[in-house]
Amino acid sequence: MTRVVGQLLLINVLAYVFTRQSPVLMSELWLVPAQVLTKPWTLLTYQFLHGGMSHIFFNMLALFFFGPKLESMLGSRNFLKLYLLAGLVGALVHILWTLLSMSQGGLYIPMVGASAAVYGVLFGYARYWPRDRVMIWFVIPVQVRFLVIGFTVLSLWLGLGGVGGGVAHFAHLGGFLGGWLFLRLRATRSAAAQFRKKAESPGVRMRERELNVKWARIEPGALHPVNRAEYERIADKLKAAGWSALTDRERTFVERFGGGFG
Repeated sequence: MTRVVGQLLLINVLAYVFTRQSPVLMSELWLVPAQVLTKPWTLLTYQFLHGGMSHIFFNMLALFFFGPKLESMLGSRNFLKLYLLAGLVGALVHILWTLLSMSQGGLYIPMVGASAAVYGVLFGYARYWPRDRVMIWFVIPVQVRFLVIGFTVLSLWLGLGGVGGGVAHFAHLGGFLGGWLFLRLRATRSAAAQFRKKAESPGVRMRERELNVKWARIEPGALHPVNRAEYERIADKLKAAGWSALTDRERTFVERFGGGFG
């Protein structure tokens, strides 16, 4: 059990116990699309509420199975961000679909549950371990990637009529979307992406153009045999990986011998 997963399980269970004892508290924390502008905190708090024992059981079971491995992969802070963002996007997609479907009654139906957040966790798990198998109904083995595809198709089919059967199916799809958005954003901000961005910046490209000019000025035949051997080694490295692969010492060599020195 990882830290954030354990905390989320505890918070969800405590919230379930307290709100079952206090309908007034429940009504202050659940999400009603028509009231979201006057109660914006419900975009967050609805994620920790549940409508019944089976509702919380299956959500927490999925979080228990898929969450720890993903938290270990992403780190606790990033895992929590993914979880909350998936829940938030799930709520926004549900509200948008309710408005687009012109379901006036749907605007006043409360929504509760960690399903969207858990769907985001499931998507993250499938992103890193797509071939891991889970047992549907504890009997049928299914790869996680196919589970995500199946839930997507099922949510689309069941949700086309709006909030079908009292379930916000488009919130589930929003959970998948939120998981995808977080992982996409995380990838663009990774160290490798930052390096590529820096390497492709105008200043670096200008610097490489200057080095190309100096490199062209070097006359290998006029170099001392020791320097000519270094020139040939750097030439091979440039062909294989480009200027970004050169060390500071190798760049200094190019600047020195391409700048008019003997």
